[in-house]
Amino acid sequence: MQKMGDFKLPQFFNYPPYFTLQPVRDTREKQVKLWKELIVDYCRNQNIFVIDTEENFPLFSNPVIERSLNHEAREAFLSVLVSEGRAEWLDKGHRKCLILWHRIQEWADIILQFAKDNGLEDGVMTIDEIRTGTESQGTELQGIDRTILMRALKVLEQKGKVAVFKGTATDDEGVKFSV
Repeated sequence: MQKMGDFKLPQFFNYPPYFTLQPVRDTREKQVKLWKELIVDYCRNQNIFVIDTEENFPLFSNPVIERSLNHEAREAFLSVLVSEGRAEWLDKGHRKCLILWHRIQEWADIILQFAKDNGLEDGVMTIDEIRTGTESQGTELQGIDRTILMRALKVLEQKGKVAVFKGTATDDEGVKFSV
């Protein structure tokens, strides 16, 4: 089985037809299912939150079999993730796609568990500390995309679980937990 770093690629990754959008509906449905699972799994494993369809994203080409997904296929696979709520286009031209390997509510739950695990029930942290602080090292919150974090915090704020406050600069933004 082929690997990409520490990520094991599925068998279909070495099957050339899967790098071309399939015209037969049943075959395409299977192809789309395999690709969307691969994209989400790879992004989770590699801590990737944004895919640029115009850049060389490692999954979109296989030098071993000399195949690459064209732009239409990239957009098609990502659009299915968008339609299922697992991704969002960040621009109107569908060049950048935010990958949600957890839905926003799931991220909110992870943040609450993080606060409980670190004794922050009535504590305060900056937004940057949640993303890059010592407590987040080795957790799914390490390096979380700021857009995703802010949206998950907004969900928690609406439920009265946190209060987000702004400082004079973006590195002064913070969160008071009331779990």
